[in-house]
Amino acid sequence: MTITSPTSRENAHRAANTGHLILGLETSCDETAAAVVRTDPSGRAAILSNTIASQHELHAEYRGVVPEIASRAHAERLLPIVRQAVKEAGVTLADLDAVAVGNRPGLIGSLLVGVAGAKGLALALGKPCIPVDHIHAHLYAGCMTASPMPLFPSLGLVVSGGHTSIYLMHSPARMTRIAATIDDAIGEAYDKVAAIIGPPLGFPGGPQVDALAQKGDPSRITFPISRVAPGSLDFSFSGLKTAVLYKWNGVPGPKAPKHERPTAEDLCASFQHAAVAAITMKLGRAIEQHAGIRSLLVGGGVSANSRLRAELTRLANDNTLDLRLPPMDLCMDNAAMIAGLAAVLINADPTAGSDSGFSAVPTTSQ
Repeated sequence: MTITSPTSRENAHRAANTGHLILGLETSCDETAAAVVRTDPSGRAAILSNTIASQHELHAEYRGVVPEIASRAHAERLLPIVRQAVKEAGVTLADLDAVAVGNRPGLIGSLLVGVAGAKGLALALGKPCIPVDHIHAHLYAGCMTASPMPLFPSLGLVVSGGHTSIYLMHSPARMTRIAATIDDAIGEAYDKVAAIIGPPLGFPGGPQVDALAQKGDPSRITFPISRVAPGSLDFSFSGLKTAVLYKWNGVPGPKAPKHERPTAEDLCASFQHAAVAAITMKLGRAIEQHAGIRSLLVGGGVSANSRLRAELTRLANDNTLDLRLPPMDLCMDNAAMIAGLAAVLINADPTAGSDSGFSAVPTTSQ
């Protein structure tokens, strides 16, 4: 079990104020996370602790997340992670004003562990329990450490192992999905490319493919960039994965031409070029189709990718948009973004969390 618990940022924000003190829990996939945030009277959230227990070592041999293993690990790790988050924040459970939990979307078994834990803790403390959409929280992550809040309407881009979506956002909590992948998510494509290349690349593949890509020539191989349909904002990465497979292993069949395998560096660089180009192309279409966009909010694990961050910065500059990329420690699944968005929800509606009848749901709300 790998536990990370940044302390430098939260220590700077421990002065008491009149905002809310919220514990967030996140168990949607393979990260068991807990965080404490404190909001100021304006609703801005300061991260007091952000503790994550990674399960990567449990799933590495399978080159993907095994749901049963993930949910069992969450059950084992949730309470110790909560205790550590509260300790790192320098508060007690009795100090909390609310408990927040990512209740959708995700692996249903994993979500159930977090939701049950959050409800039980909130009930024991006599505090409200606030359900938070994990995808919406990813889009808020980039707003937590920058000031002031971005101007709306915004485009929201979620890029992760399970999601590749574009949202039209009217506020951090009010948005409509306007595009999604019709097959595979971009993060899954990165993991599959790492699996195609094989050792020494392992799981998760995204950071390793990105590292190799920085050593290769992105123009060496021309991979397809899916457009889906004229004017479509949706994504597709299955064809790109197949093209990578054939370029690495050759086209199967007795009449296939002689195969000459490229270097892993050039393969990764060319794949990454095509994958990122698909993202920026569809965002460009979305900007054209939706007038008045003021900012671009980005979230999800793939938002840590070096080429994607560079190309999104260029796109935002070209279109005079305020780009909000999360810091590296908030790109991956984390509970600080859950607690932070919960603070927005409770400031907009003081009764938020009063109904504990919500459920764990495997799909997103939009």
